[in-house]
Amino acid sequence: MGARLSVFAVLTWSALAMATESPKYEVLKKYDGFEVRQYAGFVVAETEVEASRGEAGNQAFGRLGGYIFGGNTAKKEIAMTAPVTQSQRIAMTSPVTQVASGSKWVVQFSMPSSWTMQTLPVPNDARVTLREVAPKTMAVLRYSGTWSEANYVEHLDKLKKRVTAAGLTTVGEPVWARYDPPYTPWFMRTNEVQLELAPTPAP
Repeated sequence: MGARLSVFAVLTWSALAMATESPKYEVLKKYDGFEVRQYAGFVVAETEVEASRGEAGNQAFGRLGGYIFGGNTAKKEIAMTAPVTQSQRIAMTSPVTQVASGSKWVVQFSMPSSWTMQTLPVPNDARVTLREVAPKTMAVLRYSGTWSEANYVEHLDKLKKRVTAAGLTTVGEPVWARYDPPYTPWFMRTNEVQLELAPTPAP
């Protein structure tokens, strides 16, 4: 089983290297060190993995790669897009509070715009689900370099401080976006940390 998942991961990363489509967005404003984007709605295939941040991505690639390479009810292949995104799963408690679960992660592949929730085939793997993501506004900091925890945390901290300094309010959990396969030299990789912005109150 492990070897099978490894094959899927390699194939999927290779597909990522050839990916050309990304979720559509408009840059609303450029700040010092980050930009605010308005994303249109899009559909994702996603899976939840309980593991470390790095291992979660590896496990998810086997599941999601299986889906886009024909592991679905129609046995159809679906083009890979970029980036691959990963965010922490938040557990709800009672009374209504939110608690971060350090070992649960949601990894997503966005689906090509030619597909919809109505036309996408159903995944064979029940751990893979399809979901429509509503339009949203994101603060985004792009950076290069390794996928290490330290590099991610460093840039996330920078983004949080810059967003706060700009007087903006965020909601939800940070999103980590990777645009390149692992064999891309570390200094040539395109990575992002993203924070969703709260809606601006009506005047």
